[in-house]
Amino acid sequence: MLRIARFEKVSLKRFVNDWISTFPQQSIEQAVMAYESIQLPKRATSGSAGYDIFAPVGFELPAGSKITIPTGIRAIIEDGWVLTLYPRSGLGFKFRFQLDNSVGIIDSDYAHSDNEGHIFLRMTNDNREGKGLRVPAGTAFAQGIFLPFGITIDDDAHGSRNGGFGSTSKA
Repeated sequence: MLRIARFEKVSLKRFVNDWISTFPQQSIEQAVMAYESIQLPKRATSGSAGYDIFAPVGFELPAGSKITIPTGIRAIIEDGWVLTLYPRSGLGFKFRFQLDNSVGIIDSDYAHSDNEGHIFLRMTNDNREGKGLRVPAGTAFAQGIFLPFGITIDDDAHGSRNGGFGSTSKA
């Protein structure tokens, strides 16, 4: 196995700002408590490809509802690798729990952005039988898999990233 990355928590200041922006009804104290409960992703077994991502707080998601979750984590990744994000298989199967962007892509340069590479997950319970989803605090609800990637022979990318969604296409 190649060791090509590590997970870290974002700073407390970054997390609290992002948490309050996402959940304006929450207090700074609640954001700090959520930060203190963050678990870094880990594999469940030595044969697991995916690193489980844990809910910093519990949440309930009725069928047809969405939630945006500031995870409080970032990934420091070597060049030539990407972190791909997915829902936990069982939640996807039972509830049609899915990422709103289908597959999350965390590039190796994302951790160097002004936002510290803070990974957010926007997820939907797309269950068609009306089943609500309950995820207790500390429960694995998503997973990340590191994959190598290649580039074209004539690649000439020289830009730099500063931000998340859509930041590499901004002029």
